[in-house]
Amino acid sequence: MNTPAPPPVDPGTTGTAAVDRLGFARDQVIQEFGYDADVDDAFRFAVEAACGAEMEDDEYTGVADAVLLWFRPEDGDLGDALVDMVGVLEEGGFVVLLTPRGDDEIDPSDIDEAAVVTGLHLAGTFNAADTWRAHKLVAPKTARR
Repeated sequence: MNTPAPPPVDPGTTGTAAVDRLGFARDQVIQEFGYDADVDDAFRFAVEAACGAEMEDDEYTGVADAVLLWFRPEDGDLGDALVDMVGVLEEGGFVVLLTPRGDDEIDPSDIDEAAVVTGLHLAGTFNAADTWRAHKLVAPKTARR
């Protein structure tokens, strides 16, 4: 069985550089889901430094400018998780889906399919850390009238 190649990743965009390329900015409200002992703290701290504040946890009930979702294969249905993420986003916001690299890697076609189902599209993939890949998902831009 042929497995599709993973999406192209710019090797020069890891850690803090990846945070910059993902589009995090000062004063954004970032809500984080899927936090566990295996997340990359250096990446998390770089996001908080870029935004100038700590991230909100999954108990936050306001809207967010961006969502950080740490997602592992055993976490369930990715499409369902992304539907939940879209529901907390401010208009124009984005989702950063973080998936494991290596043996537990999520098939890129599964990410594409889940994104399409939720009305998102992949705007870039970056190595967030040694063990995590970041996928920026955004709503398609609509033409202005």
